Amino acid sequence: MDLTTARVALGDVLIAYRDSGAVAVDDVPVVLVHGMGGDGHTWDRFARELVRAGRRVIIPDLRGHGRSAHTESYLFSEFGDDVLRLCEFLELDRVDLVGHSLGGYAVSCVAQEQPSLVRRLVMEECPLPLRSGTEELTLTRRLPSIPELWHATSSLVRHPRAVLAFDRSMTRTALEQFRKPHPEWWERLTEITAPTLVLRGGPGGMVDPDKLEIMRTSVPDCSVTAFTCGHSIHRDRYREFAAAVLPFLGH
Repeated sequence: MDLTTARVALGDVLIAYRDSGAVAVDDVPVVLVHGMGGDGHTWDRFARELVRAGRRVIIPDLRGHGRSAHTESYLFSEFGDDVLRLCEFLELDRVDLVGHSLGGYAVSCVAQEQPSLVRRLVMEECPLPLRSGTEELTLTRRLPSIPELWHATSSLVRHPRAVLAFDRSMTRTALEQFRKPHPEWWERLTEITAPTLVLRGGPGGMVDPDKLEIMRTSVPDCSVTAFTCGHSIHRDRYREFAAAVLPFLGH
């Protein structure tokens, strides 16, 4: 797979991305956004399949990850802003967005901010924020499963660059934001016009089923597909992931 690599200044942060290049004038690119602690290479297998199907693929590294710059601020909304600015920099009029975990939250923010930009939206195992101050933080996973522990402990060997490049200072900020209610995000779900596919894992996942049902009924065109694996569906159940997402994206 031949992707060009570049870094671009988007506001006050340098964002790295890879791009397979334009395919046709009317082509709708697919932007793949990774989760916290990883980088864009988590999407390599899926990207190869999309490119073979004739799609343009764009894979950014989020701020504080991969080849992108570390910053002093890691607000969840800023990750979405970076993805949106990258689309604007590349002069993309229409995109399909696929995001895992934190990346799922980022692409949801893009779909809220610029509904006309997004043709299809896929959110994989995105932990949903609190809705109010009286709500308790609950996750379907209290402890990681054995496969999750194996992947975590072997990640340094398999993807040392991603692990070493990750700015661990964002971990505290992320936990604080997960514990803080975000009613505006919930209110703006109705502004998402793109057909939306939400993928949730099983007992090892991090999506609250009750909140997910509220989201499903709030987004005008939203469907949910459940899997039996944990938090990283595209990694641990790739064939099932591709079988669900490729038809949704039109391939």
